[in-house]
Amino acid sequence: MQVADLIIRGPRVVLPDIVAPRSIHIHEGKIVAVAEYDRGVAGCEVIEAGEESVIMPGLVDTHVHINSPGRTEWEGFQTATVAAAAGGVTTLVDMPLNSIPPTTTLSGFQTKLGTARNNCFVDVGFWGGVVPGNTAELAPMFEAGVVGFKCFLVPSGVDEFPHVTEEHLREAMPELTRLGAMLIVHAELPGPIRTDGVPPDNYRTFLGSRPRAAENEAVELMIMLSREFDTRVHIVHLSSADAVPLLRRARAEGVKITAETCPHYLHFTAEEIADGATEFKCCPPIRERENREGLWSGLADGTIDFVVSDHSPCPGEMKLRESGDFMQAWGGIASLQLRLPVVWTEVRRRGFSLLDMTRWLCANPARQVSLESRKGTIAVGHDADLVIWKPEEEFVVDAQSLHHRHKITPYAGETLSGVVQKTFLRGRKIYDSAPQGHMLLR
Repeated sequence: MQVADLIIRGPRVVLPDIVAPRSIHIHEGKIVAVAEYDRGVAGCEVIEAGEESVIMPGLVDTHVHINSPGRTEWEGFQTATVAAAAGGVTTLVDMPLNSIPPTTTLSGFQTKLGTARNNCFVDVGFWGGVVPGNTAELAPMFEAGVVGFKCFLVPSGVDEFPHVTEEHLREAMPELTRLGAMLIVHAELPGPIRTDGVPPDNYRTFLGSRPRAAENEAVELMIMLSREFDTRVHIVHLSSADAVPLLRRARAEGVKITAETCPHYLHFTAEEIADGATEFKCCPPIRERENREGLWSGLADGTIDFVVSDHSPCPGEMKLRESGDFMQAWGGIASLQLRLPVVWTEVRRRGFSLLDMTRWLCANPARQVSLESRKGTIAVGHDADLVIWKPEEEFVVDAQSLHHRHKITPYAGETLSGVVQKTFLRGRKIYDSAPQGHMLLR
């Protein structure tokens, strides 16, 4: 065993199957031993987590819109990754939109890499995109290192990333299967969606414009196509609990389909959203209380695999808060820094454990993008990506204290449990150093 140059230890260390007192021995950024709490090394730096603290693997967030280059005024790699670090996130994966150019060609991917390199405080991976007519670009992007590919079944909100139809998917999916690449899907079909509503500042109007049927029918389509082409498919930001039984049955039948949900679907309910409160707008929308409980049931039984932020920020004027027009406001919620406390607040309220939460926020998202041998778990050989936080401490969300570029979030004023104290990337406390993030190429 290599001799540690740093030990991080505490009375509550979250391992894959137990929470226990442990010392984590680190050498050159890697975990070289997970030992008894009091096992030391002469002359080695030791960082102690107090009795009130928990040491957990650094969070992995595989659904983040950084929007750079081209729309860096919406977010950007520096602000996004600082916010991630402040929230205990040590690895994130950037979506192929809303940057200009989008990550739908090898050239676009290379442009994004050039923008991100040396600007990231955490490790960053990248999704490519499937759009009409770009099947020939999939293999070059995959060989260059994207972790997989995303598509939209409805208009994405930006012209440079058009949505695909079943016909387009029938062209792209055989190539994805040949490559062994995952397709992640914004699963709403346009048929049930209404694009206008009166009054537009009424949340119920907006909710009715994007009914569960749009998601349910899209999930049914993707189950059929995954079964037909043997393509690995993943449903992003699932908000309709009606789709959970569809996914459960398909998986039992051997279909290669998985799903995620997001903190806002697990925390908020439609009944609580005031008219004109466009900071809550996202697509698909936050639904009713009974729907929220159905999502928790799907998470509890493993049908929903994990929880990611879907951090999708924009400039304040695009949220149309003065007019409160839900139909025209940008749909996206800024929450990258808050995923741990939001989910933990609900986890402890519902009687789940630290082990459950670590699986949903760390291990399972790492597995989705084939990083499970390096990220998401405190284990020998893994990167020493760690977060120390206080689970019993509460705080009130002050939007101005967030590190996102724009201080707009529906969580403002919420009382949450779980305060992040320190975040380490490969054994280095990342608040105290120059950007340390690596580009994670497949």
